[in-house]
Amino acid sequence: MFTRRSALLFVVSALLFGGTFVAAKTGLAHLPPLFFVAVRFDIGAVVLVVFAMTHLSRAELRPRTVGDVAGILATGGLVIGLTNALLFVGQQYVTSGVAAVIFSLNPILTPVFAGLLLTNSRLSRRAVVGMGVGLLGVILVANPSPSAILGGGLGVPLLFAAAVTSAFGAVAIRRADATLSSTARTVWGVPLAAVLSHVLSVGAGESVASLSVPPVAVAALLYVGVFSGAIAYLAYFALIDETDATRANLLFYFVPIVSAVGGWALLGETLSVLSLAGFGVIFVGFLLVSGLSVRVSTIIRSVAPKRFVEDRSA
Repeated sequence: MFTRRSALLFVVSALLFGGTFVAAKTGLAHLPPLFFVAVRFDIGAVVLVVFAMTHLSRAELRPRTVGDVAGILATGGLVIGLTNALLFVGQQYVTSGVAAVIFSLNPILTPVFAGLLLTNSRLSRRAVVGMGVGLLGVILVANPSPSAILGGGLGVPLLFAAAVTSAFGAVAIRRADATLSSTARTVWGVPLAAVLSHVLSVGAGESVASLSVPPVAVAALLYVGVFSGAIAYLAYFALIDETDATRANLLFYFVPIVSAVGGWALLGETLSVLSLAGFGVIFVGFLLVSGLSVRVSTIIRSVAPKRFVEDRSA
């Protein structure tokens, strides 16, 4: 079940990750994808190093066990670094709608890995139905044409690989059973992701010598570096520790909603009636998987301050 703290972490992660797709669409028009990812995490690493220097002690940052090292590698190498490299490269070949649908397989893949790697991680029938309902909602929001999915070339397998990597990495973090806090793992993981992305960028032969970076691309980099590169990952990994990988990754059902609304508000994209219906379908799927009651009164009691609920009932 979600507590108020985990609900807050969920909302923050979904909002900030959702904005990534809008910013990426802007930034990728001016920067090579792997270099874009690398600079994104360069910025995030600087923010997190400053944060660590002012909020964490050396003892809190020092890895002590094999599980700590495994947790850092899963965090930086898989969930942050490799996932984003595959995601940003894959987005070059397909529309944002196709990308949203393919990457939203993440919440469905997560319980598969959890069932293989963790004990007591089997989903109920209600949760399985909820996974399917949530994916249907994503398809309604994104509304990609079958030809766009089938003709996506390298984009579809790359985005599917990103979803697999993200889901596996999230479960691997839980499996590692690290003694380090999620904050400390993120402080280590983002710089690791930056190094990995730079290596992949150089290996792919991306040329950056003659790049011209306009202010709009700088703004996109600052957003994906600070907000969805540092703050969002702090919230997301804390959410995994607070709940579990399966429930935490449900937020990726809501990312297309944030992206759609952001695209409408900032990029002039349209919101269809089908997309609005998809928002509701995603929410129903989320309720089914999360185990929350679908009764409105129960939802209000679970998220509203106790005093407010008592005042209303008085």
